[in-house]
Amino acid sequence: MIKEPPIRWGVAHIFSSYNNTIIHITDITGTETIALGSGGQVVKSDRLESSPTAAMMAAKKAGAVAREKGISGLHVKIRAPGGHNGPNNPGPGAQAAIRAISRMGFRMGMIEDVTPIPHGGCRKKGGKRGRRV
Repeated sequence: MIKEPPIRWGVAHIFSSYNNTIIHITDITGTETIALGSGGQVVKSDRLESSPTAAMMAAKKAGAVAREKGISGLHVKIRAPGGHNGPNNPGPGAQAAIRAISRMGFRMGMIEDVTPIPHGGCRKKGGKRGRRV
């Protein structure tokens, strides 16, 4: 019987806004960077940085480096800009990046949303009467 090597886990932090997608793979503690890729590294035009195609290429690039360093399983943390005036839903690249990582043959652990949610905090912009359109 062939014994498989144990799974070495990492964490894929995917930050996806409407302007860019950043894939950052760290060790399980989140302190040591293993691989990094973003939409801006793989496309020439600024408007294409957030596209699903750019996110897939960036995820493949980061995944290849992580595989080389011995990572075989990934927990995924998806983050949108969030905060008190950023959008709380991730951009178009998040789904594509996850799909690309899973297609590379990584074991997928938990997938969680870590978007920062305000509780109280700063006052929203727009003044006393709000934004008048």
